Amino acid sequence: MADAASFVRPRWDVLAAVGVGGALGSLARYGLSVALPHSPGRFALSTFATNVSGCLLIGVLMALLSATTDPHRLLRPFLGVGILGGYTTFSTYATDTLDLVTNGRPFTGLAYAFGTVVAALVAVYAGHGITRAVTK
Repeated sequence: MADAASFVRPRWDVLAAVGVGGALGSLARYGLSVALPHSPGRFALSTFATNVSGCLLIGVLMALLSATTDPHRLLRPFLGVGILGGYTTFSTYATDTLDLVTNGRPFTGLAYAFGTVVAALVAVYAGHGITRAVTK
């Protein structure tokens, strides 16, 4: 059993992998928001596309990692937590939903809120299932 000191000791290589991956993912998310801008009170296609594509890629990543007998220990922190964690964004999704509702589009806001969750779950399931089927 590990003692308390070893439990809280930072693993600098993991922190660096998450940090670099997070910066890259955030830059990709920003790039998509520039490529697909939206006006206040309008459907946030860039955020929707970011979160759904990120969930699809998370499904692919988890399928690949579970099929690999000995993946590199920094692969999941770099790709999953770092890149895809920096790429996807719950806070922007929540802000965009609030923006739609407060700008007099409550039904679009609710559709966006529920549609994102449904599409994200379908995407992660599809990414995982398709990848497992292709890699068998």
